[in-house]
Amino acid sequence: MRRRDLIALPALAAAPASAAPVRTALCLNEDNSHWFSTRAGQALTPEFVSSFVDQYAGTQIRELILSANSQRTSFASEVWDPIWKGYQPDGPDDQPLLHSTPEAGRAGARRWIHTAWELAEKKIDPYALWIARARQKGLTPWISMRMNDLHNVDDPASYMHSTFWREHPEYRRVPWRFSDWRDRAFDFAHAPVREYHFRLIEEYCRRYDFDGLELDWMRFGFHFRPGHELEDGPLLTEFMRRTRRLLDTWEKRRGHKIQLGARVPSRPQTALHLGMDGALWAREGLVQMLVVTPFWASIETDMPMELWRRLCGDRVTLAAGLELLLRPYHDYRPLQFNSLETVRGAAASLLSRGADRIYLFNYMDSQTEMADRENYPALLRECGRLETLAGKLRRHIVTYSDTWAPGEAAASQLPKTLGAGQWAAFRLHVGPRLDNGTVRLKLDSATIGALRINGDLCRPSGPDSWTIPFAISGSVVIDLQAVKPGRVDWVEIAG
Repeated sequence: MRRRDLIALPALAAAPASAAPVRTALCLNEDNSHWFSTRAGQALTPEFVSSFVDQYAGTQIRELILSANSQRTSFASEVWDPIWKGYQPDGPDDQPLLHSTPEAGRAGARRWIHTAWELAEKKIDPYALWIARARQKGLTPWISMRMNDLHNVDDPASYMHSTFWREHPEYRRVPWRFSDWRDRAFDFAHAPVREYHFRLIEEYCRRYDFDGLELDWMRFGFHFRPGHELEDGPLLTEFMRRTRRLLDTWEKRRGHKIQLGARVPSRPQTALHLGMDGALWAREGLVQMLVVTPFWASIETDMPMELWRRLCGDRVTLAAGLELLLRPYHDYRPLQFNSLETVRGAAASLLSRGADRIYLFNYMDSQTEMADRENYPALLRECGRLETLAGKLRRHIVTYSDTWAPGEAAASQLPKTLGAGQWAAFRLHVGPRLDNGTVRLKLDSATIGALRINGDLCRPSGPDSWTIPFAISGSVVIDLQAVKPGRVDWVEIAG
């Protein structure tokens, strides 16, 4: 993109008011392996398969978004390799398809592969059944296509890889090195790469009668050579235009509207610097839903929804993507998962900042699940609307963004090392009014003396907690002073 194009963007223009307010809700992404792995060994009848959808009826889930591929598909594709290509149903776990998979992971991989293969043998298409059942239950069914999935690329022989990926190393994003998984992503500057992916989009349209198609550019989010993202990014925009034209054709055949969605990085500048101009896609009317999201390493509680709305206008449903992991910074240990209370906090904040949807990614009904699985039904019934979050305990955590374009300066508020007498400030968005809140810290050696919010003094209530004796809302700044040097590892407000 040329400099004058950047200057011309209406980045700070206020979005026009919508004619009617959007009723907020939840989206749920079901990945391409979870159901198959966790239902292995069951009697795979059409009714059993369809019944998976029933748990989401009567909840705040509006869009049920079904991911059907990574590098291979979980259905009997005619244009891409299905996940069971090369599989020997009667063979051992160390058969050629699975030989390079670590022994501890073979049984789990086989459950996915075998279940998908068995359904294909029985001529049962789970995605067709789920789409039909979703409509029966009042849900809006979508298909999600992972555009550049990189699972297991450290093992070139893995069962997950397509023939096309294996046979064309020259199409990779960084063919001259392998320092991390992103190097082995497809480079969409190559026309054969774009055509290969468009063929699957065409097959999705022929095969499934969905209400929406999502192009998941965040799996895994790196689509061009480093330094060429602004130059080559318009290729993704043209790909989106081509997809929108295809869906327009299928709208006439199906007799109903078909929405197009996209998942992009959480911050507009990073999205642009990675070639994903989601704001332009929204303004052109190419996408009807834009999901702004972290990648995987942590939920991101401070996504700039207000800025996205200004950039996108009001023509698009703006969704805030929530990931399952919870970290205040990249190296934080131990690994943690979100709970109902932390999702409440993030959802309340992001909805109050203008999100139309809370989009749940990796929040599935088993295996890949929230920390307090027993609260999964409550999550589905509470976290899509401010009115159902009101009055419930919520936790607001300082986290970080896990996705940056090559060469961008990665920012994180934590960890913070303080000397004796030194002050530090942390910004945190808490959403709607919060009464009787508590600040909680996790400290390594440090002792905190004074703690203030927006300049007003809070009262100590424990070794690492402070009571907030006044109401707070929106964006707040926590100022704290160390009396003993050390490190601050965690900052949250609960209430």
